[in-house]
Amino acid sequence: MAETRNIFLIGPMGAGKSTIGRQVAQVLGMDFVDSDAEIEARAGADIDWIFDLEGEEGFRKREERILSELTERQGTVISTGGGAILSKENRNHLSARGIVIYLETSVDKQVERTQRDKKRPLLQGVEDTRAVLEELAKVRNPLYEEIADITLKTEDQSAKVMANHIVDLIDNFNG
Repeated sequence: MAETRNIFLIGPMGAGKSTIGRQVAQVLGMDFVDSDAEIEARAGADIDWIFDLEGEEGFRKREERILSELTERQGTVISTGGGAILSKENRNHLSARGIVIYLETSVDKQVERTQRDKKRPLLQGVEDTRAVLEELAKVRNPLYEEIADITLKTEDQSAKVMANHIVDLIDNFNG
């Protein structure tokens, strides 16, 4: 039976939200949306370009509008951008409109997973990636924890194993 409640994946960059989200959606027969990809599709431009032109503030406003709309859907798995939880409005929409799963990962794993990724505006032109990720974690981790219904560490599991674990947890969560 397909889920009718939304499933929202939150967590830092490199936690595996998009990869795991696709797998969860496939297992449950639900739609999948990556909010960052949706922002790019609607803007007709990369997130890097949006950041360059509008700054982080402009990007966050776009993100708020799109997440407000996406979270109103039913039966959708949505992976959010790492900073989506900075907005109180986003946190409220996520909390109220579905099951929020925090994919937790260490800064070490983030460094490993993002080192060759050129599509991370907050890491572009940065000499000490680890320091940036540690600063982001200090601000964001408490916000992820604040709205999470379920928290899972994504350190050493494959996306498929994580997705199946999430499906099992959601079954239990729904009673």
